[in-house]
Amino acid sequence: MVRNVAGLLPELDEQDFYLLSGVEQGMRFSEWVQREKLPKFSSLTDEEVDYRLERCLKRGLIEKKTIQYEGYTLQFEGYDALALRAFAERETISEFGSPLGVGKESDVYEVRSYKPLALKYHREGYTNFREVHKERDYASDNEHVSWMYTARKAAEREYETLEELYPDVAVPQPIDQNRHAIVMEKMDGVELSRTRLEDDQVLGVLDLLLAEITRAYAKGFVHADMSEYNVFLSEDGVKIFDWPQAVPTDHENADEFLRRDLENTLGYFRRKYPGRVPENLSVEAVAESVAGDTFETVAELSM
Repeated sequence: MVRNVAGLLPELDEQDFYLLSGVEQGMRFSEWVQREKLPKFSSLTDEEVDYRLERCLKRGLIEKKTIQYEGYTLQFEGYDALALRAFAERETISEFGSPLGVGKESDVYEVRSYKPLALKYHREGYTNFREVHKERDYASDNEHVSWMYTARKAAEREYETLEELYPDVAVPQPIDQNRHAIVMEKMDGVELSRTRLEDDQVLGVLDLLLAEITRAYAKGFVHADMSEYNVFLSEDGVKIFDWPQAVPTDHENADEFLRRDLENTLGYFRRKYPGRVPENLSVEAVAESVAGDTFETVAELSM
């Protein structure tokens, strides 16, 4: 888990952010930014750069190396601080709250503005960059590909997808995005994996979820990472979240991803609620219904 830097913001001066932004700019070309290039990237004097480097190193926002040359790189905490400051300056958020969820590829916190919201920091590639980069097509011919670039592209892709889907599909309302971070609606309810449905509720909830998958497909997207951990269930129905890996329906592997999503969804309900999902309900039948934008209920598809 990366440390929460919200409490550090009041300690940082404007020039500290100039320095952090300078390191960020230099990392477009190399993982480590040479010390002599920082005055140009940060628009600070040599003396000011030295002073700000010391302050940011002390707070764990950057890291230093001295092998081959003196170089600096952002820690995720430094990247978090840059995004958080941008949201505060734009008045997207005014207060920072408790963690809502910490995962392998993201950290989510409660924040507040005119209402409670959720702030999601993407962490893709921070601990396993090569694997994530291989799976997701975030490469660019113009920039050095790093964990920072990978996380930013994941946030951009997820935010753009949410903007396309909301409000026609039950997804969190997107509010703002900066660097590797997204501010969105705070969802009510409970993660599907943590719920225990009554027998007479199982098919109804499954119908709701498949209907949202169908609506997303009609809007041009396949989630491509569906599981019981990416669905919230409340009195209002279901909401599907975590869309950074979504693919357009004209993607060459869209059909494969759709079937995998449906296999995961039906498999979960069959494992947790044995005997409730009809055995003759096939992934192929549901996929054909979804792709044809003609989704029927599970009961109808099983007839």
